[in-house]
Amino acid sequence: QVQLVESGGGLVQAGGSLRVSCAASGRTFSSYAMGWFRQAPGKEREFVAAISWSGGSTHYADSVKGRFTISRDNAKNTVYLQMNSLKPEDTAVYYCAAPTVPGLFGTSLADFGSWGQGTQVTVSS
Repeated sequence: QVQLVESGGGLVQAGGSLRVSCAASGRTFSSYAMGWFRQAPGKEREFVAAISWSGGSTHYADSVKGRFTISRDNAKNTVYLQMNSLKPEDTAVYYCAAPTVPGLFGTSLADFGSWGQGTQVTVSS
């Protein structure tokens, strides 16, 4: 399994930007696709973005497409989520996740078996 630790959350005004990071432990990080999910109060956890093991392919939820960018640095065992043009409805706890099977490039909760502790992102109007 991969251990994941998110950082970089915080409070930002609507229209602003924020980058959250996820540091992974383990020598096999570069073989894993990775994903970001978020969970707002009273709502289910939802998919945000995913990136293939090489970084060559990405998926985004329609709600963030064109505003968020997922990237990774395999040399640093880190995956990033750059969030621009933030909206109050982006307020949530953001979770980094690794799939149950390293090469699985999925977008559903069931595809992911390792989770970080989450980092809070709050967007004020």
